[in-house]
Amino acid sequence: MLHLLREAISGLADLLLPQHCVGCDVAGTAWCSVCAGRLGGFRRVHRPLLGDAPPVFALGRYRGAARRAVLAYKESGQRALAGPLAGQLATALRSITAEESLEREWWLVPAPSRAVASRRRGGAHMARIARSAAVALSDSGFPAQVADCLLTGPGAADSAGLTPQQRLDNLSGRVLVRPRGLPPEGAQIALLDDVVTTGATVASAVSTLDGVRRPVTAVLALTATAG
Repeated sequence: MLHLLREAISGLADLLLPQHCVGCDVAGTAWCSVCAGRLGGFRRVHRPLLGDAPPVFALGRYRGAARRAVLAYKESGQRALAGPLAGQLATALRSITAEESLEREWWLVPAPSRAVASRRRGGAHMARIARSAAVALSDSGFPAQVADCLLTGPGAADSAGLTPQQRLDNLSGRVLVRPRGLPPEGAQIALLDDVVTTGATVASAVSTLDGVRRPVTAVLALTATAG
């Protein structure tokens, strides 16, 4: 109930308070077209921890306007950003589908967050984006559904300040599956995340899904750090 109340308060604030772009502070929109251009495409991301993981793509670098947008949405409760950010993920996934000669139908799996972080943010932030992206994809002729099937189990610590290997060890055995939320076997799966840093979250999520015979076809993140 608490997260529903937070959602309602956030939505009311979006209606009553004048919007300004989180990237450049221009009035009238939460995310202007100029700043959206900072997430205007996608590029491959390579990390040692990813190993033989499926291809990983990011829409932009985790810096400047893109970084401010991710933090504003994720940590400051600016829910109005969910739609435009999800729309950009949907556009990129359509392009990836064409370039990689993939099927048009997708199951979107949001990367998991620690329970304490989700409570603080008023809900699972990537699940919200995944739902919006699924609508955008389906409306454009790419059937998509969301499988919110991953969770971070007890014992996982905040990863800030950890080395890449420590981040991986921190998540080892702690990215768990909600069996009822799994996509069907044989589904084409895209794992969605907000920021790829060391790749530990992606590697752990991919490994967990592999373990239940749900291999990931592609990983798509809003941003990635420089490496």
